[in-house]
Amino acid sequence: MTPYLQTVQIIVSIFLIVLVMMQSRGSGLTASSREQTSLFRTRRGIERTLFNSTLVLAVVWVLVSIATVFFHESAI
Repeated sequence: MTPYLQTVQIIVSIFLIVLVMMQSRGSGLTASSREQTSLFRTRRGIERTLFNSTLVLAVVWVLVSIATVFFHESAI
């Protein structure tokens, strides 16, 4: 069962990386200070969907990681 969980963990982590990369547009060294007028703002539309999807995938990744460790230790 552990190889299946590890495969799921790799797939979820790839999707998580992609979602984080999609959210990081406009930030970093190339972002101008004029574009980011406030630190806290409301997420709307696709940005909100990306944010919620990232949270869900992060929780799924943590649960799969815990399950992988649990089933690996019980198989020994």
